[in-house]
Amino acid sequence: MGEISHKLKILLVEDDPNFGSILKSYLELADYEVVLKPDGKQGLGCFNSEKFDLCILDIMMPEMDGFTLAREIKKKNENMPLIFLTAKSLKEDVLEGFHIGADDYLTKPFDSEVLLCKIEAILRRNPSQDIDISEFEIGKFKFNPGLRTLMFENHTQILSPKEAELLKMMLIAKSGILPRKDALIKIWGNEDYFTTRSMDVFIARLRKYLKKDPAIEIINIHGNGFWMKINPKSEQNLSSA
Repeated sequence: MGEISHKLKILLVEDDPNFGSILKSYLELADYEVVLKPDGKQGLGCFNSEKFDLCILDIMMPEMDGFTLAREIKKKNENMPLIFLTAKSLKEDVLEGFHIGADDYLTKPFDSEVLLCKIEAILRRNPSQDIDISEFEIGKFKFNPGLRTLMFENHTQILSPKEAELLKMMLIAKSGILPRKDALIKIWGNEDYFTTRSMDVFIARLRKYLKKDPAIEIINIHGNGFWMKINPKSEQNLSSA
């Protein structure tokens, strides 16, 4: 994936008019297009009528709170990146946000430069916002993330939602290495002992599916994450259709 080049559009839903206005102006100075709405109900109406690359949602709002709004957004587009803003820092609220599908969570007050860095990181690891990749070629396999199909010659393996998302995340990882934490938070919602063990099981399943092509390896990078390596002897290299 190349660098993000077009002007990205952000939906900012914040009920504090002063804070919202200041944050909107700051993000616009960073060359983002920003639409500001004062409550969850108006935010949802705007999301349903326009196209956005990322949503920044306050949690405590009138009409509709940020968690409810996030659930409605995910119903329409489960891949929409979300950042929650809140004055609350309770562990339960943070976990609730991640369970809904948040990419990040900031407690007010926060450093605006930190928010910018988080936005850039999230958008770079969500390239589907820039280009619709309908099919990947992995060595001798063809993988369709939408249909969750992994094809090898005349055999088709239907992947589970978690298997498909994990495989896709490895394929689009910008550095080539999928950080373990990123996968745990995005797919499982947290990174405790049990979800970590669960992810190891899913990695083992993917290795089993892909072993039909000996040129493909999923390598565990200790202390970091996973790297899908396709050896040069493979007739095909990783590409997107």
